[in-house]
Amino acid sequence: MAEDHAFTEEDLKRAKYRFEKVDSNQIPRNPWAFVVFASKPYWWLAAGTILVSVLGQTLSSFLPYVFKQVIDTATTAVNAGMHNLDDVWFWGIVFVVTAAVMHLMWRLSGFGGVKWAIAMHATGNYAVFEYLSKHSHSYFSNRFAGALATKIAHVSDHSAELMMTWLWTAMPGLLGFIITVILASITNIWLGALFLLLVLLVVPINIYMVKYRKPHVVAYSDAKAATTGRLVDTVTNIFAVQHFARRNTELQAFEEYLSLRGEKDIRQTLIGEWLVTINATLALIFQTIIILTTLWLWSRGMVTLGDFVMILTLLLQLDETVTFIGHTMNRFVKSYGQVQEGLDTILVEHEVVDAPEAAPLKVRDGMIEFDRVSFKYNDEDVSTKVFDKFELCIPPHQKVGLVGESGAGKSTLVSLLLRQHDLTSGRIKIDGHDISQVTQESLREHIAVVPQEPMLFHRSIMENIRYGRLEATDKEVMEAAKMAQAHDFITATPKGYDTLVGERGVKLSGGQRQRVAIARAILKNAPILVLDEATSALDSESEVLIQKALHELMEGKTVIAVAHRLSTLREMDRIIVMDKGVVAQDGAHDELVKEEGIYKRLWSHQAGGFLQDE
Repeated sequence: MAEDHAFTEEDLKRAKYRFEKVDSNQIPRNPWAFVVFASKPYWWLAAGTILVSVLGQTLSSFLPYVFKQVIDTATTAVNAGMHNLDDVWFWGIVFVVTAAVMHLMWRLSGFGGVKWAIAMHATGNYAVFEYLSKHSHSYFSNRFAGALATKIAHVSDHSAELMMTWLWTAMPGLLGFIITVILASITNIWLGALFLLLVLLVVPINIYMVKYRKPHVVAYSDAKAATTGRLVDTVTNIFAVQHFARRNTELQAFEEYLSLRGEKDIRQTLIGEWLVTINATLALIFQTIIILTTLWLWSRGMVTLGDFVMILTLLLQLDETVTFIGHTMNRFVKSYGQVQEGLDTILVEHEVVDAPEAAPLKVRDGMIEFDRVSFKYNDEDVSTKVFDKFELCIPPHQKVGLVGESGAGKSTLVSLLLRQHDLTSGRIKIDGHDISQVTQESLREHIAVVPQEPMLFHRSIMENIRYGRLEATDKEVMEAAKMAQAHDFITATPKGYDTLVGERGVKLSGGQRQRVAIARAILKNAPILVLDEATSALDSESEVLIQKALHELMEGKTVIAVAHRLSTLREMDRIIVMDKGVVAQDGAHDELVKEEGIYKRLWSHQAGGFLQDE
């Protein structure tokens, strides 16, 4: 079976295309402003492309005038007995040269526009993803990953489409309108007035219809993103769907999402169809009036045959432009809405940001202090207080276990240490440094985490382990795998360390995923280690094998180990028992098991074969 991994690392490294980067903190919320923002590094390319596009459209719009001159001079020559053809030849050559230069300008515009669009797409895509990556844990917890990926694609893809629509349709159409009115006015003031009246009707109507349609397009984009998010969520958890026999339930829910999306799509699409209908009707009415007026003027000798042909040609061009502008405005407003909806979702204010003068954290000993820490979760109208002036000091290299019933605050404590949330008040210090005053990247560089749910990428086992330290050699990766008791099962697979683990590591067993995660933490070798149920997914035999590796991993480090299986904490220097955000008990295992309290109760439950619900 083919694996979903199209490119190797070598393929990616050999890619020669390079694009410029911009400050993601300066991304504007307006779609047009975003197009300009992402185009700034390529201003010279954009300016050149716009220039040749303007020249191409100008020449294209003047071709009917040159054609008129050819006909008028030819008519004059025929009436004069074909004695003087110089003017005919002159205007014939002008027509050929004008057409040739026009095509050249459009082709230059094509080459330049494609390069501009691709470069702007890459720059914008990178900037939006960079901004997204700086969001907090809460931001991602409340949103579908698939929907966010879709919104990034919408912003970058449709902003490039906005640019191309403007470059090759809107701007040439507007310029064509202006030149058409000028040429018609030179021929006859009444003809010019009719053309101008058509323009004055079409442009405001299209602007009004675009504004009217825009909120409906945004609503459709929301429904589309929600449908994609639901689909990704279901596919990601397809085994749960199968295990609980909920395929029909998910199909029904997906049907409802598709129904909502279809309803929003029909509403915004029909507005677009009405726009095209109105444009086509106006064009037909004015075509009729202008042709009849021109015939009347020609019959009275007020315009020449060349003028008549020029007006007919301008009418054909204008009819195409007016009809086409309806379809263009439909695409434009749809792209505009997709970009706007994506920017609105992604460009929300970052909840956790580095302080203005934040410096990289330098960890010497690994002492951790929770100094009068207060924290509460704020979820819309619901506020849940977890800590109120919480105090805890963990000396350097001490190994601390965290236990407690569900809701005691253990996981929140770890999240706050990693600064996934900002405190309501108080400070968390590492070696005396307030973590809110250091960069988030440097803070997390000094903390290795083995989570309860291993965070594996759909990449090779080698790549997943090396994620702990990117510069590590293959030999160092394998040594870490051996320490984590993972080397044997890895080498037993057909592709060994090159085996792809599947989305979230689905191709591996729970114990195998956890051992890969432990190997990654071993390779990182950070001075502070957080074990969040690091052995929960291991069977008894695997747990025994890995305990030695964990002891080696913990040597010389400050360790915080969250555990539901209390037997894993027996050899910790200290066990902190938490209850509703406070330290209920504090001591070694042998001490705590002898005194009445939460720890003894939990130990008794587990010793009796029961695991406390966490």
